[in-house]
Amino acid sequence: MAKSKTAFVCGECGAEFPRWQGQCSECKEWNTVTEIRLAPAKSASRNSRFVGYAGVQENKVQTLDEVALAEVPRIPSGFHELDRVLGGGMVPGSAILIGGNPGAGKSTLLLQVMCGLASRMKTLYVTGEESLQQVAMRAQRLGLPRDQLRMLSETSVEQVCHVAQTEKPAVIVIDSIQVMHVAEVQSAPGSVSQVREAAAQLTRFAKQQGIVVLMVGHVTKEGALAGPKVLEHCIDCSIMLDGDSDNRYRMLRSHKNRFGAVNELGVFAMTETGLKEVKNPSAIFLNRGEEQTTGSVVMVIWEGTRPLLVELQALVDYSQLGNPRRVTVGLEQNRLSMLLAVLHRHGGLQMADQDVYVNVVGGVRVEDTSADLALVLALVSSFRDRALPQELVVFGEVGLSGEIRPVPSGQERLMEAAKHGFTRAIVPWANRPKQAPAGMEVIAVKKLEQALEAL
Repeated sequence: MAKSKTAFVCGECGAEFPRWQGQCSECKEWNTVTEIRLAPAKSASRNSRFVGYAGVQENKVQTLDEVALAEVPRIPSGFHELDRVLGGGMVPGSAILIGGNPGAGKSTLLLQVMCGLASRMKTLYVTGEESLQQVAMRAQRLGLPRDQLRMLSETSVEQVCHVAQTEKPAVIVIDSIQVMHVAEVQSAPGSVSQVREAAAQLTRFAKQQGIVVLMVGHVTKEGALAGPKVLEHCIDCSIMLDGDSDNRYRMLRSHKNRFGAVNELGVFAMTETGLKEVKNPSAIFLNRGEEQTTGSVVMVIWEGTRPLLVELQALVDYSQLGNPRRVTVGLEQNRLSMLLAVLHRHGGLQMADQDVYVNVVGGVRVEDTSADLALVLALVSSFRDRALPQELVVFGEVGLSGEIRPVPSGQERLMEAAKHGFTRAIVPWANRPKQAPAGMEVIAVKKLEQALEAL
């Protein structure tokens, strides 16, 4: 027998090393380098028969203008929010990885999608974590049709590919990739080497057969996708389903997409009959009371290809500790510290002895810098104990010198705010519209002092 080859791979970034070391020199993480056994190399004749999803039979050099620009076909999933995150639907020959916390609804969403697709095309649902009876009971509880979806309980990648060649489905679900194993790799299922080889073989099979492979992935305690980082590199699309078990709403985000835009956001609501699409996400995040409250303001953020109205709340209170607290939920904590320094330097407000708590209502995680101006005004409102008007909407980026920088798609943000009945807006000077929406007063500011005066 040929001696098996081993390698030392970092589980966070996928970097390879000739020997074990305590710290990865690439990502600087500790105790993430593990030993894996490499699968034997394939023969050249087998590799020569590889056919990509575009149908190319042989390798030849081409110029860009010789490449056919045929439109990529899409398979609609039946959920508009999921198709939005995927870039318009599922592409044949693609490998899609969906991750999320336990109980977020990954298996529920895929079961709903597959039951809907089964009436239009051949599908195959491979379950390795649950029995067929458990999946059937879930489908019955959700009220889904069960007469056409093909099921398979298997954890061997070779056996799954063999059954798929016989059944010839258009879409396959692998639930989950962490329990799948390859016979050539001598390690336990769920290890770095097994996850790496299983995902690679399933991705090659998807491109050879021109089918869609949906893989479910676990996450670590930090919320990152479990397994080696190369798992995200070999697949075509990586999406994450965020949401706590005590929260009704689920956020579906795209972190990588070779066939569409990234950072798209899809919103679902968990009900007794499964996940339901939220057609108007801004409406659920603007469930405000009738009375005005201090430290509350509505901002317009940009998620993927659409604007989203979200309420931001801030609480500033005198601290009894020597080191005041800075707590953020849904925002980056370092950005809060930076804006507090800008507010002190250019706004004349000292909050060094105050506890600051910031929360984005609805569980939305905001990464858009257009939330800076709204956060500053919410802090001032809570610190001065003066409520902001409920018909006010704010967006804009705040620079270190106190200037209000423009943000993309300012006109679309104002139009979305006007649809929901907002009549006043504070925006950057460069985002001032040529013609304001009907019934809306737009206040354009250049400096932080002007924004504070406008209040």
